[in-house]
Amino acid sequence: MGIVSHSYLTARKVPKSTFTYSSPVASLVLTDNSQLTSDSQHLGESEAMNESSGNAGSTYLVWRTLVDVSCEWISVDQYVILAIDYMSELTLSTWVYLLATSALLLLAVKYIIMPINWVKDLSEVGYDCMLENGVSAGRRRGKSKRELVKEIRHQRQVGTLPPVYPNGWFVLLESDDLRAGQVKHVAALGENFAIFRTQEGVAHVLNAYCPHLGANMGVGGSVHGDCLECPFHSWRFSGVDGKCTSISYSEKVPEFARVKKWTSYEVNSFIFIWFHAENEEPTWYPEPIQPIQEKKWVYRGRNEFYVNSHIQEIPENGGDVAHLAAVHGPSIFNGSDLRLGQRLLWSFTHHEWVAKWDPNTEPGKTHTATMLLKHEIRFFNKISLIGMDVRAEQIGPSYVELHMETSFGKMILLQCITPLEPMLQKVVHRLYCPPLLYLYGSIVIWGESIMFERDVMVWNHKTYIEKPLLVREDRNIARHRRWYSQFYTEHSPRFTFQKESLDW
Repeated sequence: MGIVSHSYLTARKVPKSTFTYSSPVASLVLTDNSQLTSDSQHLGESEAMNESSGNAGSTYLVWRTLVDVSCEWISVDQYVILAIDYMSELTLSTWVYLLATSALLLLAVKYIIMPINWVKDLSEVGYDCMLENGVSAGRRRGKSKRELVKEIRHQRQVGTLPPVYPNGWFVLLESDDLRAGQVKHVAALGENFAIFRTQEGVAHVLNAYCPHLGANMGVGGSVHGDCLECPFHSWRFSGVDGKCTSISYSEKVPEFARVKKWTSYEVNSFIFIWFHAENEEPTWYPEPIQPIQEKKWVYRGRNEFYVNSHIQEIPENGGDVAHLAAVHGPSIFNGSDLRLGQRLLWSFTHHEWVAKWDPNTEPGKTHTATMLLKHEIRFFNKISLIGMDVRAEQIGPSYVELHMETSFGKMILLQCITPLEPMLQKVVHRLYCPPLLYLYGSIVIWGESIMFERDVMVWNHKTYIEKPLLVREDRNIARHRRWYSQFYTEHSPRFTFQKESLDW
């Protein structure tokens, strides 16, 4: 039988006119005459008093607190009996109060204390408007929402696209998704990767397929030192250079036995790989953000979206200043469905944006561009209550750092885009802030998630126009396209087909 040595509640029958508090140090008894007495007696004397009252019809509770230092112990069985006895005394209103309080505490833990994890499947954003007319008939044919969305994707005209996989650094995993000794498989950029982390914490990326007989080492492979072992025949490959280091059933290892080693770099809570169509070595690296690397700022949440578009469409929003008022002007409380952007209920508030985008011409920095953004929430088009200044640094084709100066302090939002397929992008945002902005950080990542869903609704349905009709105020779109073209080279893969099978 187990024993319990922590604080507990004891339920005992006492007269309705008497409330008794008893502890190992003192007992307090409040009677009808409102007299407060104190003594050093324990529960035994309180029980005797209760029993002598003879009033067993209506009851109150005797509360007693035991602490470890008192060296008083009860059995688990006794503890359960006492707890049941206590709960039997609770009224219906008390139960309702306790349940409501517990529910509020759980919501507080989920949405305030715990970091937000906002994840949306491809079929969850922007397709409801297309399904409203045909979804019932589709379901009668036994089709799911995903299957119907797949049909819509295949009917869409994608336009004349640029190369689908630009050159640069791309995120394969978030750092906290890969534990020491763990292996994961990721398919992206037209390649299959096996990512593993050594017990010392170093992440390596190899081609997933074993050159022996083609087993996927990211599925069932195991980590041994700085090597990845194939699950099929136990061939081991070094994460440092991709060479085969041992074959369990062979005395000799061929000199030419190796698997492709991808150049990887872990920084700012992301595991990047370098992709280049001409197999050139990296000419630049994402730089560490000190408050994140040194863990001075706290992680407050993330979102994850799957977008049906070409990768260039997403960063091109930086040069498209005019879309801010149209897409992101209506109140955040209108939600992410653009059809509801002008609801009367929230017409008294809106978002105002002033933006400027420029490429960096400094030598060694031409792979970067900067957007300066000023944001205000206005009420009745006059009162500005909350403001934010953002410096968005586009670093290469797929990575953005948004440095925010809010009304309450600094924080940073990181964005990475991973092309899973030519027309399927995985987009992740992660937010970090000082500990004092803990709660406000949750609000910001929540608001950013809703605003980004508005963009996703557009991207999921638009076609790419190679030579768009632009007015003078759209000149930054043309400038952005010229800047982004530096990430394409002669052998950059182009879009030549649509997959029949779409994995989300």
